[in-house]
Amino acid sequence: MNFDSLKNDWNAKDVEETNISPDLLKIKEARTPIDIIRRKMKHEFNYQVVALIILALLPYLLNFSPNMKLMYLAFYAITCGFTAYYFLKFYRFYKNSYDMSMDSRKSILWFYYEMKLNIELYKALTYIIAFIGVAFISAYLFVEQESIFVKIATKLSPVYILLNCFATILIIGAITELWAWYYYGKYLKRVKNIVDELDFES
Repeated sequence: MNFDSLKNDWNAKDVEETNISPDLLKIKEARTPIDIIRRKMKHEFNYQVVALIILALLPYLLNFSPNMKLMYLAFYAITCGFTAYYFLKFYRFYKNSYDMSMDSRKSILWFYYEMKLNIELYKALTYIIAFIGVAFISAYLFVEQESIFVKIATKLSPVYILLNCFATILIIGAITELWAWYYYGKYLKRVKNIVDELDFES
């Protein structure tokens, strides 16, 4: 047996293993934030399903009047309609992200842009649900607490009401943007940085 030949072969394998392409290392590095985003998407889906179940029970837990129950169910049905559309898009992207090849820059770029689109849909859904909630609370005050609602409305000036509406929109917007960034955005930025580095090196 030629031990010198075996030694040379062994050393050659070691050299091959250490000469890994920097691009390949970057692509492997992208897996970590992508895996985190996938895990968060799964958690988000579960949280939203639980939230919808709790919302379905709300009129019974709060003892709404029969008229308010009907009104609430109408608002709830609209909310479920928008949410179902988002869930479908969300689920398709989640499933497709496991089918993509994780060994190419093109796949990582696809994930980045698709996830960016999903974050925008996520934010749009949050705005829609928030405004449906505000509309329902307004309807509830008008129908169930009409005397209180009328007293408040007559005492407040239209300018004050408009300013409060504007402030509410700003608060909802700020919370939505911050939550989307905290939950998904910062990890997606890491993916984009890796793609930019790959572009720069190539």
